[in-house]
Amino acid sequence: MTEINKLGIIGAGAWGTALAHALARAGRAVTIQAREAEVADAINTDHRNPLFLPDVDLDPAIVATTDGAEAARADAVLLAPPAQFMRAVCESLAAAWTPGVPAVICAKGIERQTLALMSEVVAQVLPEAPIAVLSGPTFAREVADGKPAAVTLAAGEHALGEVLARAIGTPRFRTYQSDDLIGAQMGGAVKNVLAIACGIVQGRGLGDNARAALITRGLGEIVRLGKAKGGRPETLMGLSGLGDLTLTCNAMQSRNYSLGVALGEGAGLDEVLRGRASVAEGVFTASSVSGLAERLGVDMPICAAVDRVLNQGADIDDTIAGLLARPFLAEDPMAAGA
Repeated sequence: MTEINKLGIIGAGAWGTALAHALARAGRAVTIQAREAEVADAINTDHRNPLFLPDVDLDPAIVATTDGAEAARADAVLLAPPAQFMRAVCESLAAAWTPGVPAVICAKGIERQTLALMSEVVAQVLPEAPIAVLSGPTFAREVADGKPAAVTLAAGEHALGEVLARAIGTPRFRTYQSDDLIGAQMGGAVKNVLAIACGIVQGRGLGDNARAALITRGLGEIVRLGKAKGGRPETLMGLSGLGDLTLTCNAMQSRNYSLGVALGEGAGLDEVLRGRASVAEGVFTASSVSGLAERLGVDMPICAAVDRVLNQGADIDDTIAGLLARPFLAEDPMAAGA
Protein backbone atom coordinates (compact mmCIF):
# COMPACT_ATOMS: atom_id res chain seq x y z
CA MET A 1 0.00 0.00 0.00
CA THR A 2 1.05 3.65 -0.36
CA GLU A 3 2.79 5.62 2.36
CA ILE A 4 0.76 6.81 5.34
CA ASN A 5 0.99 10.47 6.26
CA LYS A 6 -2.44 11.40 7.63
CA LEU A 7 -3.44 9.60 10.81
CA GLY A 8 -6.71 9.60 12.70
CA ILE A 9 -6.90 8.69 16.38
CA ILE A 10 -10.16 7.65 18.02
CA GLY A 11 -10.07 8.29 21.74
CA ALA A 12 -8.44 11.25 23.50
CA GLY A 13 -7.64 9.56 26.77
CA ALA A 14 -4.07 9.60 28.04
CA TRP A 15 -2.84 6.98 25.57
CA GLY A 16 -4.58 8.38 22.50
CA THR A 17 -3.35 11.87 23.34
CA ALA A 18 0.22 10.68 23.88
CA LEU A 19 0.16 8.91 20.52
CA ALA A 20 -1.20 12.02 18.82
CA HIS A 21 1.58 14.13 20.31
CA ALA A 22 4.33 11.65 19.40
CA LEU A 23 3.09 11.29 15.83
CA ALA A 24 2.58 15.02 15.28
CA ARG A 25 6.07 15.64 16.64
CA ALA A 26 7.33 13.18 14.01
CA GLY A 27 5.72 15.25 11.26
CA ARG A 28 2.51 13.31 10.69
CA ALA A 29 -0.82 15.06 10.13
CA VAL A 30 -2.94 14.00 13.12
CA THR A 31 -6.64 14.40 13.86
CA ILE A 32 -7.84 13.08 17.23
CA GLN A 33 -11.43 12.46 18.25
CA ALA A 34 -12.45 13.24 21.82
CA ARG A 35 -15.73 12.22 23.40
CA GLU A 36 -15.77 15.32 25.59
CA ALA A 37 -16.23 18.66 23.83
CA GLU A 38 -14.18 20.42 26.49
CA VAL A 39 -11.23 18.13 25.80
CA ALA A 40 -11.38 18.80 22.06
CA ASP A 41 -11.62 22.53 22.69
CA ALA A 42 -8.68 22.48 25.09
CA ILE A 43 -6.49 20.57 22.64
CA ASN A 44 -7.33 22.99 19.83
CA THR A 45 -7.04 26.23 21.77
CA ASP A 46 -4.65 25.58 24.67
CA HIS A 47 -2.79 22.58 23.18
CA ARG A 48 -3.38 20.61 26.35
CA ASN A 49 -5.58 17.76 27.54
CA PRO A 50 -6.31 18.84 31.12
CA LEU A 51 -8.60 15.88 31.86
CA PHE A 52 -6.44 12.93 30.80
CA LEU A 53 -2.87 14.16 30.23
CA PRO A 54 -2.40 17.36 32.22
CA ASP A 55 0.85 19.33 32.27
CA VAL A 56 1.91 18.16 28.80
CA ASP A 57 2.23 20.84 26.13
CA LEU A 58 0.85 19.19 23.00
CA ASP A 59 2.05 19.80 19.47
CA PRO A 60 -0.07 22.68 18.12
CA ALA A 61 -0.45 20.90 14.78
CA ILE A 62 -2.81 18.33 16.35
CA VAL A 63 -6.43 18.85 15.28
CA ALA A 64 -9.09 17.70 17.75
CA THR A 65 -12.73 16.99 16.99
CA THR A 66 -15.72 15.35 18.60
CA ASP A 67 -16.71 13.85 15.24
CA GLY A 68 -15.30 10.34 14.82
CA ALA A 69 -16.07 10.37 11.11
CA GLU A 70 -13.81 13.40 10.68
CA ALA A 71 -10.93 11.64 12.43
CA ALA A 72 -11.55 8.50 10.37
CA ARG A 73 -10.93 10.36 7.11
CA ALA A 74 -7.28 9.38 7.17
CA ASP A 75 -4.70 7.04 5.63
CA ALA A 76 -4.85 4.90 8.80
CA VAL A 77 -6.86 5.11 12.02
CA LEU A 78 -5.58 4.29 15.50
CA LEU A 79 -8.34 2.97 17.76
CA ALA A 80 -7.66 3.94 21.38
CA PRO A 81 -10.98 3.89 23.28
CA PRO A 82 -11.39 1.83 26.46
CA ALA A 83 -11.59 -1.80 25.41
CA GLN A 84 -15.17 -2.31 26.58
CA PHE A 85 -16.30 0.54 24.30
CA MET A 86 -14.48 -0.70 21.18
CA ARG A 87 -17.56 -2.30 19.60
CA ALA A 88 -19.78 0.76 20.07
CA VAL A 89 -17.05 3.07 18.80
CA CYS A 90 -16.49 0.98 15.67
CA GLU A 91 -20.24 0.79 15.04
CA SER A 92 -20.37 4.58 15.14
CA LEU A 93 -17.58 4.74 12.54
CA ALA A 94 -18.76 1.97 10.20
CA ALA A 95 -20.76 4.15 7.82
CA ALA A 96 -17.89 6.62 7.41
CA TRP A 97 -15.05 4.10 7.16
CA THR A 98 -13.28 3.99 3.81
CA PRO A 99 -12.70 0.38 2.70
CA GLY A 100 -9.03 -0.51 2.83
CA VAL A 101 -8.08 2.04 5.49
CA PRO A 102 -6.15 0.17 8.20
CA ALA A 103 -7.51 -0.01 11.75
CA VAL A 104 -4.67 -0.05 14.30
CA ILE A 105 -5.90 -1.39 17.64
CA CYS A 106 -4.31 0.44 20.56
CA ALA A 107 -6.70 -0.72 23.32
CA LYS A 108 -5.86 -3.63 25.64
CA GLY A 109 -8.64 -5.90 26.81
CA ILE A 110 -11.13 -8.66 26.11
CA GLU A 111 -14.81 -7.87 25.56
CA ARG A 112 -16.84 -8.91 28.59
CA GLN A 113 -20.07 -9.92 26.89
CA THR A 114 -18.56 -12.05 24.11
CA LEU A 115 -15.04 -12.86 25.38
CA ALA A 116 -13.78 -11.56 22.01
CA LEU A 117 -10.36 -10.07 21.44
CA MET A 118 -10.32 -6.51 20.13
CA SER A 119 -9.26 -7.74 16.68
CA GLU A 120 -12.32 -10.01 16.59
CA VAL A 121 -14.58 -7.12 17.55
CA VAL A 122 -13.12 -4.82 14.89
CA ALA A 123 -13.25 -7.53 12.21
CA GLN A 124 -16.95 -8.08 12.91
CA VAL A 125 -17.89 -4.40 12.78
CA LEU A 126 -15.40 -3.09 10.20
CA PRO A 127 -14.91 -6.09 7.89
CA GLU A 128 -13.26 -4.07 5.11
CA ALA A 129 -10.54 -2.64 7.38
CA PRO A 130 -7.12 -4.34 7.42
CA ILE A 131 -6.27 -4.84 11.10
CA ALA A 132 -3.06 -4.20 13.01
CA VAL A 133 -2.28 -4.22 16.74
CA LEU A 134 0.01 -1.79 18.58
CA SER A 135 0.98 -3.03 22.03
CA GLY A 136 3.90 -2.97 24.41
CA PRO A 137 5.40 -1.50 27.60
CA THR A 138 4.33 2.13 27.36
CA PHE A 139 3.27 4.67 29.94
CA ALA A 140 1.45 7.48 28.15
CA ARG A 141 3.22 10.30 29.97
CA GLU A 142 6.67 8.99 29.08
CA VAL A 143 5.73 8.61 25.40
CA ALA A 144 4.34 12.14 25.41
CA ASP A 145 7.57 13.40 27.00
CA GLY A 146 9.61 11.82 24.23
CA LYS A 147 11.33 9.25 26.42
CA PRO A 148 12.46 6.12 24.56
CA ALA A 149 9.93 3.30 24.21
CA ALA A 150 9.52 0.18 22.08
CA VAL A 151 6.33 -1.60 20.99
CA THR A 152 5.11 -4.57 19.02
CA LEU A 153 3.29 -3.71 15.80
CA ALA A 154 1.44 -6.82 14.64
CA ALA A 155 -0.22 -7.06 11.22
CA GLY A 156 -1.41 -10.06 9.26
CA GLU A 157 0.15 -8.72 6.05
CA HIS A 158 3.88 -7.97 6.09
CA ALA A 159 3.52 -5.10 3.63
CA LEU A 160 0.92 -3.45 5.85
CA GLY A 161 3.18 -3.85 8.88
CA GLU A 162 6.07 -2.23 7.03
CA VAL A 163 4.15 0.84 5.91
CA LEU A 164 2.58 1.29 9.36
CA ALA A 165 5.97 0.92 11.03
CA ARG A 166 7.33 3.73 8.88
CA ALA A 167 4.34 5.92 9.69
CA ILE A 168 4.24 5.28 13.44
CA GLY A 169 7.81 4.46 14.40
CA THR A 170 10.42 7.03 15.36
CA PRO A 171 13.89 6.75 16.94
CA ARG A 172 12.26 7.22 20.37
CA PHE A 173 9.11 5.18 19.64
CA ARG A 174 10.50 2.02 18.13
CA THR A 175 8.18 -0.43 16.38
CA TYR A 176 9.07 -4.12 16.13
CA GLN A 177 6.98 -6.00 13.59
CA SER A 178 5.09 -9.25 14.09
CA ASP A 179 2.35 -11.17 12.29
CA ASP A 180 0.94 -12.64 15.54
CA LEU A 181 -2.12 -10.49 16.24
CA ILE A 182 -3.45 -12.87 18.89
CA GLY A 183 -0.22 -13.02 20.86
CA ALA A 184 0.24 -9.25 20.68
CA GLN A 185 -3.21 -8.74 22.20
CA MET A 186 -3.14 -11.46 24.84
CA GLY A 187 -0.19 -10.06 26.74
CA GLY A 188 -1.64 -6.57 26.83
CA ALA A 189 -5.01 -7.77 28.10
CA VAL A 190 -3.96 -10.25 30.78
CA LYS A 191 -1.11 -8.16 32.21
CA ASN A 192 -3.64 -5.61 33.46
CA VAL A 193 -5.28 -8.29 35.62
CA LEU A 194 -1.92 -9.46 36.91
CA ALA A 195 -0.90 -5.88 37.68
CA ILE A 196 -3.88 -5.59 40.04
CA ALA A 197 -2.71 -8.79 41.75
CA CYS A 198 0.82 -7.39 42.11
CA GLY A 199 -0.58 -4.18 43.54
CA ILE A 200 -2.53 -6.15 46.12
CA VAL A 201 0.69 -7.97 47.06
CA GLN A 202 2.39 -4.60 47.53
CA GLY A 203 -0.52 -3.11 49.45
CA ARG A 204 -0.65 -6.12 51.78
CA GLY A 205 3.09 -5.88 52.43
CA LEU A 206 3.83 -9.40 51.19
CA GLY A 207 7.26 -8.49 49.86
CA ASP A 208 9.30 -8.42 46.67
CA ASN A 209 9.76 -12.20 46.60
CA ALA A 210 6.02 -12.68 46.38
CA ARG A 211 5.66 -10.11 43.61
CA ALA A 212 8.46 -11.72 41.58
CA ALA A 213 6.83 -15.12 41.97
CA LEU A 214 3.46 -13.74 40.96
CA ILE A 215 4.88 -12.06 37.84
CA THR A 216 6.62 -15.26 36.79
CA ARG A 217 3.64 -17.53 37.41
CA GLY A 218 1.40 -14.91 35.84
CA LEU A 219 3.51 -14.94 32.69
CA GLY A 220 2.86 -18.68 32.54
CA GLU A 221 -0.87 -17.97 32.64
CA ILE A 222 -0.54 -15.49 29.77
CA VAL A 223 1.43 -17.97 27.68
CA ARG A 224 -1.02 -20.81 28.27
CA LEU A 225 -4.06 -18.71 27.37
CA GLY A 226 -2.33 -17.19 24.38
CA LYS A 227 -1.32 -20.60 23.03
CA ALA A 228 -4.83 -21.99 23.57
CA LYS A 229 -6.27 -19.06 21.61
CA GLY A 230 -3.81 -19.51 18.74
CA GLY A 231 -1.02 -17.10 19.63
CA ARG A 232 2.67 -17.94 19.67
CA PRO A 233 4.53 -18.32 22.99
CA GLU A 234 7.57 -16.47 21.62
CA THR A 235 5.43 -13.39 21.01
CA LEU A 236 4.52 -13.39 24.69
CA MET A 237 8.21 -13.42 25.62
CA GLY A 238 8.59 -10.12 23.79
CA LEU A 239 7.54 -6.51 24.22
CA SER A 240 3.78 -7.07 24.15
CA GLY A 241 4.01 -9.88 26.70
CA LEU A 242 6.91 -10.00 29.14
CA GLY A 243 7.84 -6.38 28.48
CA ASP A 244 4.38 -5.00 29.18
CA LEU A 245 3.91 -7.30 32.18
CA THR A 246 7.19 -6.20 33.75
CA LEU A 247 6.38 -2.51 33.36
CA THR A 248 2.80 -2.68 34.56
CA CYS A 249 3.47 -4.83 37.63
CA ASN A 250 6.19 -2.65 39.11
CA ALA A 251 5.23 1.01 38.93
CA MET A 252 2.64 3.28 40.51
CA GLN A 253 2.24 4.97 37.11
CA SER A 254 0.24 1.87 36.19
CA ARG A 255 -3.45 2.50 36.85
CA ASN A 256 -4.00 -1.21 37.45
CA TYR A 257 -1.06 -1.65 39.81
CA SER A 258 -1.95 1.45 41.83
CA LEU A 259 -5.57 0.28 42.05
CA GLY A 260 -4.35 -3.05 43.41
CA VAL A 261 -2.17 -1.28 45.97
CA ALA A 262 -5.19 0.68 47.19
CA LEU A 263 -7.23 -2.51 47.47
CA GLY A 264 -4.41 -4.24 49.30
CA GLU A 265 -4.25 -1.36 51.76
CA GLY A 266 -7.93 -1.81 52.54
CA ALA A 267 -9.78 0.58 50.22
CA GLY A 268 -13.01 -0.55 48.57
CA LEU A 269 -13.20 -0.93 44.80
CA ASP A 270 -16.03 1.59 44.38
CA GLU A 271 -14.12 4.10 46.48
CA VAL A 272 -11.00 3.76 44.33
CA LEU A 273 -12.87 3.97 41.03
CA ARG A 274 -14.79 7.09 42.08
CA GLY A 275 -11.56 9.01 42.45
CA ARG A 276 -10.29 8.27 38.93
CA ALA A 277 -10.96 9.82 35.53
CA SER A 278 -9.07 7.13 33.59
CA VAL A 279 -10.08 3.50 33.19
CA ALA A 280 -8.15 0.67 34.86
CA GLU A 281 -8.79 -1.93 32.16
CA GLY A 282 -7.95 -4.87 34.43
CA VAL A 283 -11.11 -4.30 36.48
CA PHE A 284 -13.25 -5.16 33.45
CA THR A 285 -10.90 -7.65 31.86
CA ALA A 286 -10.60 -9.89 34.94
CA SER A 287 -13.98 -11.53 34.35
CA SER A 288 -13.30 -11.74 30.58
CA VAL A 289 -9.98 -13.49 31.09
CA SER A 290 -11.49 -15.93 33.57
CA GLY A 291 -14.40 -16.66 31.25
CA LEU A 292 -12.16 -17.18 28.23
CA ALA A 293 -9.83 -19.43 30.24
CA GLU A 294 -12.77 -21.55 31.35
CA ARG A 295 -14.06 -21.78 27.76
CA LEU A 296 -10.64 -22.91 26.50
CA GLY A 297 -9.90 -25.23 29.42
CA VAL A 298 -6.89 -23.27 30.71
CA ASP A 299 -6.09 -23.09 34.42
CA MET A 300 -5.35 -19.46 35.44
CA PRO A 301 -5.52 -19.37 39.24
CA ILE A 302 -4.08 -15.88 39.70
CA CYS A 303 -6.44 -14.22 37.23
CA ALA A 304 -9.36 -16.20 38.65
CA ALA A 305 -8.44 -14.98 42.12
CA VAL A 306 -8.42 -11.35 40.98
CA ASP A 307 -11.81 -11.87 39.35
CA ARG A 308 -13.22 -13.25 42.61
CA VAL A 309 -11.92 -10.26 44.58
CA LEU A 310 -13.13 -7.65 42.09
CA ASN A 311 -16.41 -9.12 40.93
CA GLN A 312 -17.55 -11.69 43.47
CA GLY A 313 -16.80 -10.01 46.78
CA ALA A 314 -14.11 -12.49 47.84
CA ASP A 315 -12.02 -11.62 50.88
CA ILE A 316 -8.46 -10.69 49.91
CA ASP A 317 -6.74 -12.57 52.73
CA ASP A 318 -8.81 -15.71 52.18
CA THR A 319 -8.07 -15.54 48.45
CA ILE A 320 -4.34 -15.21 49.05
CA ALA A 321 -4.45 -18.15 51.47
CA GLY A 322 -6.22 -20.23 48.85
CA LEU A 323 -3.50 -19.51 46.27
CA LEU A 324 -0.74 -20.38 48.75
CA ALA A 325 -2.47 -23.67 49.59
CA ARG A 326 -2.47 -24.91 45.99
CA PRO A 327 -0.62 -28.21 45.37
CA PHE A 328 3.07 -28.15 44.48
CA LEU A 329 3.46 -28.80 40.75
CA ALA A 330 6.22 -29.09 38.18
CA GLU A 331 7.27 -25.73 36.75
CA ASP A 332 5.85 -26.05 33.25
CA PRO A 333 4.19 -22.82 32.13
CA MET A 334 2.92 -24.51 28.99
CA ALA A 335 0.91 -27.14 30.88
CA ALA A 336 -2.83 -26.44 31.01
CA GLY A 337 -2.98 -27.04 34.76
CA ALA A 338 0.36 -25.56 35.82
